[in-house]
Parts: sequence; structure tokens; C-alpha cells
Amino acid sequence: MLDILAITGPIYVAIALGYLTTRMGLFARADMQVMGRFVINLALPALLFNALAQRPIGEILNGAYMGVYLLGSLLTLALGLLWARRGARQDRTTSVYWAMGMACANSGFVGYPVALLTLGPVAGVLLGLNMIVENLLLIPLLLALAESAENRGSRWQAVVGQALRKLLRNPMVLGLVAGFAVSLLGWQLPSPLARTVTLFSQASGALSLFVIGGSLAGLHIEGMGRQVAQIAAGKLLLHPLVMVAVLTGLELAGLVALEPQLRLGLLLTAACPMMGIYTILAQRHGRDGLAAAALLGTTTVSFVTLSAVLWAFKAFGG
Repeated sequence: MLDILAITGPIYVAIALGYLTTRMGLFARADMQVMGRFVINLALPALLFNALAQRPIGEILNGAYMGVYLLGSLLTLALGLLWARRGARQDRTTSVYWAMGMACANSGFVGYPVALLTLGPVAGVLLGLNMIVENLLLIPLLLALAESAENRGSRWQAVVGQALRKLLRNPMVLGLVAGFAVSLLGWQLPSPLARTVTLFSQASGALSLFVIGGSLAGLHIEGMGRQVAQIAAGKLLLHPLVMVAVLTGLELAGLVALEPQLRLGLLLTAACPMMGIYTILAQRHGRDGLAAAALLGTTTVSFVTLSAVLWAFKAFGG
């Protein structure tokens, strides 16, 4: 158990430091926004570029991994929508954001640092594969569902188009595309430029966790505990369990065969809290208060679920 805590402990110590230093006034929450923009616009794109550009294209485009991740997330999304509407009696728009919180993992700010400590260099490739599924498929779909739920069904196509146009200007997507291009063409960057990119990529791990902690400072869950608990259960229990079921079923059917490192990376991603931009996306339809509370509660409890995944993987040999 101590070796598992040696992996998850530093992750949550870094998050706690961000939270405590912001609560104590050493940093303001506005500072976290600035640091977050640095991570999103520079550090993570550099990381994605490095992870992809330094490997043959055949090692990067793992369709089996992306297929399992997409199918498991879509099933979680559907179950989340069903429970929110039928079980919890939420309105259509709120149900979409419940499902978003359950099905969209924080691959960049939490998933990557955990995978880096656990899996080493392959963590960057996993991040790239996760980002493709999340940014090009899951998020546009959920935004379209939210827009449709607000009785603006005629505009959902415009919402998807706008989301995709924004993605084309997203630095992380540009880092992905550039990394794929360099890998495909077999190029190598000049040494000074390569070292510069590496320097920025190395800043992403600790800083992203620190930003998550600082962003949680000042959030409250008073009066929303029951809703937060259900969203957290969906993200930290349902998502990993569905992913295990999908992976096991497809492997038993002989449709996919993932290496142990990819299996663990898949389950660690599913066991992460929801994405950091969850609250920002929920602002569009006035659900940002619930989203912020759910982000706080889920991130706190995820220490247990991530540790449990690592323990189970070790105990049952992958």
C-alpha cells in the first residue's frame, strides 16, 4: 500500500498546496487562471508535441485504445443521462451537465501527472489519445445536447460547428496535429528548439496539479451535497466500472487486445475527476454553481478511487 501512496500522495500534496496557498492569500484565484492559461496554451501543447513527435506513427494511433475509451465514455454518458432524468428527476439541461461530469475525465491536469508517475513516458501518448476522443467527440456532442435541451434544437448544428472551429485554434489540438505531422514525416527538430519544447513540457505536471488545487479554493457545496454525491459516484465509480466492462467484453470477444500499460492508463483516466473546464462549460446554461461544487467534491474523493485502481491493478496483475 505504501508504494501506491508513493504514487498518489505527491499528486494530492501538489493539489493541497495549490488549495492552501490560495486560501492563505499567497496567490489569488485569478493567479490560477493565469497559470492555467500557461499550462493549456504552452506547457500541455509542448508536452503533446513531444510525446507524439518522438515516436513512430504506428505507436501513436492506437485505434483499439481510443475505441474502448470512446465506447466506455458514451455508455457512461447515456447511463448518466438516464439516471439524472428518471432516477434523480432533473430537468433536461441539468441532466446533460450531470452526464458531462460523469463521462469527461480530467486527462490533462490530473490524469497525465498520475500516469507519468505510474507509467512513465507512455503517459504522453495516452494524453494525446484521450485528448482526441474528448475534444473532437465527447465535448462537442455534450454541448449539442445541452443546446438542444434548452429548446434551441435548430441551433445544435451551429453549436457543434462553433465548438469544432474553436478546437482548430486550440493550442493543445495544434500541438497534437504538429506532433502527428512530425512523426509521420520522420522529421527531427533542431537541438535548441527541441530542448526549448522539452523545457516547457516539463512544466506541465506539477503546475497543472497546483492550478487544480488553487482553483478549488473558495468553492462550496452547501445545499448541493446530494447532487454532488451522485455526480461524483457516476464519475469515480460508474465510469471506471463501465470502462472495465467494455474492455473485458471486447477482449473476450477478440475484438481488442490492449497491453497492460494501456489497460492501466485507460482505467486511471476513467477514475480521474471531471475535466477542469467543466465549470466554464456549465456557465453557458447557468449550471456553473453545481458544476463547481461537483468538481470540488469529486476531486477530493478521487484520491481514494485512483489509489483503489492502482491497488486492484497490482493485486490482480493487470
